[in-house]
Amino acid sequence: MTAVPGGALLVVGDVITDVVARHRGPLAPGTDTAAVIRTVPGGAGANVACWAAHQGVREVRLLGRVGADAADRHTRALTALGVRPLLSVDPEAATGTVICLVDTGAAGERTFLTDSGVALRLGPGDWSDALLDGVARLHLSGYLLFSGPGRALVATALASARARGVPVSLDPASAGFLTDLGAARFLDLVRGVDVLLPSRDEAWLLTGLPDAADAAAELSRRIPLVVAKQGAEGALVASGGSVLARVPAVPATPRDTTGAGDAFTGAFLAALLAGADPAEAAAAGCVAGAAAVERVGGRPPERG
Repeated sequence: MTAVPGGALLVVGDVITDVVARHRGPLAPGTDTAAVIRTVPGGAGANVACWAAHQGVREVRLLGRVGADAADRHTRALTALGVRPLLSVDPEAATGTVICLVDTGAAGERTFLTDSGVALRLGPGDWSDALLDGVARLHLSGYLLFSGPGRALVATALASARARGVPVSLDPASAGFLTDLGAARFLDLVRGVDVLLPSRDEAWLLTGLPDAADAAAELSRRIPLVVAKQGAEGALVASGGSVLARVPAVPATPRDTTGAGDAFTGAFLAALLAGADPAEAAAAGCVAGAAAVERVGGRPPERG
């Protein structure tokens, strides 16, 4: 069986509870810092799925793992945004939590304190080849590569997708965790991926090249299509060792940059599924990224 034109998007990745603390200026060590705090659903994989559904993908499936403590809440939140949740409920470990510290005085820039929780236990036992039935594209969250079970799942899912002719995309997800994993190991683990969507920092870490265009071009010698997300500078599309397109950003007034890259990825994949070329899809990603930074949290608004 090969990929189905106009078929479903399957996302495999993390489902997380985000605690977003928006403060202004430096944190005050040893005492109080005033903040506005909200608890919202998140996770890079889940966010990508939600933005893809928001952009009109007919069927978006999400394979993830949650603890019994929050399974119902996350299932309802995903369903409300048009995603079909395929969640393994773990009775032994808690759903992951991320503390998102957002400095409202620094263009909404965020810092994460991450407890991945049960997301680290998502592995080959959660996979079935039947998950690819009717699927046109498979997207893997890079957070999978930061645990042993996750790395095994990536290898299993890649093999299944290749056997069916389903193209695979991956977002490196975290410059901090990528530093610990190492560039050489990461690039070895993602062999067979068709599309890589790194941030500027991730592309630099993977190549050692400080110039964004040089880094994107170099990565595209290894991976057929590279779409390098540049935040306020838009995106670069590279293939075959050359930058093919420079896509401008969409002006926005940032409130919270959490999930902006996930929004870009979800909208980019939605556009590809709708028949757009990579540059057109990157432009759609920039529009979604701009919309995301003007919201608190990493998800789009609910429908209707």
